[in-house]
Parts: sequence; structure tokens; C-alpha cells
Amino acid sequence: MSDVMYVTKETLEKMRGELQRMKTVDRPAASRAIAEAREKGDLKENAEYDAAKEAQGMLEAKIAQLEGHLAVARIVDTSSIDTSKVSILTKVTITNIATKKTVTYQIVGEKEADLKAGKISVNSPIGKGLLGKTVGDVAEVQAPNGLIKFKVENIAI
Repeated sequence: MSDVMYVTKETLEKMRGELQRMKTVDRPAASRAIAEAREKGDLKENAEYDAAKEAQGMLEAKIAQLEGHLAVARIVDTSSIDTSKVSILTKVTITNIATKKTVTYQIVGEKEADLKAGKISVNSPIGKGLLGKTVGDVAEVQAPNGLIKFKVENIAI
């Protein structure tokens, strides 16, 4: 997991808050659930105990994953972004050459991707295809249904 993950300052703060909540609220709650289940008798036939232990294991895995993400996270400052070419955090307006449909996407890090909000991951096929392109360039993106060509219409912040 040595790949750098680019995030905005807001997303980094959200990740830190989520980790803090998991450690201070969720972890003690999981321990209490295990203790309560343990008090109910024989652990060999105690489904509640097994479920509580499994939930605790899943929580610990989430905590470890989030800590890993935070370890490789790098903040991208919007004031230092070059809009002459497509890069992370730029908003790029593209036209599908085949369908003539125009859409605007913001290229973001993996943790911030949200297609409904118009944010696509820098690691997605379209994101990778658009990186480094300038206005007027045609990006060729390999999709499951074949090659799609997009013309870069505009790049902004």
C-alpha cells in the first residue's frame, strides 16, 4: 500500500474524525458487547458472543485500513493547481465524440470519488485517460464495451 493517495484537506479531516470515532466510540462499544455476551454463559454455544467477536474483528480491520490510508494521504492544495492540463482536483468538461454528450467531472483521489456528485477517481479508466491532456486533446479510454474517445473542452478549478 505504498501508493500515495491525494485528498483535499476537508477529506483528510473527515478521515481523521472517522478514525477518532472508531477508536473512542465504536471500539469500547464492541468490547462492551463482547463482555455482555460472555456473561450469558457457555461460549461454545453462544451465537451472540461469536457475532460480537466478529463485529470487533471487522471494526479492527476498518481501523487498520483507515490508518493505512491516512499514512499515505497527501493534501492537494487547490491554489497550486495548473489548469493548462488535466490533473487531480481539476474540473474537466469533456464531450463523448460518438454520442456528442458533454459532461463535467472533477478528478479526485480514490476516497473522494462520487459519480453522482460529478467526482471521478484519478485511478478510474476515464480519470487515467484524461490525466495530462490539454484543451482540444482527444483522450482514448478503454471501457468494457470498447474504446471511447473524449474531447477535452475545458479545464478549470
